[in-house]
Amino acid sequence: MSTVLASLEDSKAEDIVTIDIKGKSALGDHMVVVSGRSNRHVVAICDHLVKDIKQSGAGTPKVEGQEAGDWVLIDTGDVIVHVFRPEVREFYNIEKMWSAPEMNEGRLH
Repeated sequence: MSTVLASLEDSKAEDIVTIDIKGKSALGDHMVVVSGRSNRHVVAICDHLVKDIKQSGAGTPKVEGQEAGDWVLIDTGDVIVHVFRPEVREFYNIEKMWSAPEMNEGRLH
């Protein structure tokens, strides 16, 4: 998780929210939702994150949706990262769907 958050910070990802999904889903233990300013920024955030995860020795994450750069899902096994353009993030509002009231405690910015 620390590699993911450090990489996102380095890439200037915006509005980083962490959600504990342990026990809520078999998909992983944590979900991280972030925004990029544009399609290009979303793709750059994802490229940097995948590189950092590989370099940390955590394997190669699965990546979906990077071609369009609107909403990219990166699955590291334990951590699921959603990288959105702001309008797409607002439309889907997955933080509300997955989080309980403690979500705001996970907000980093």
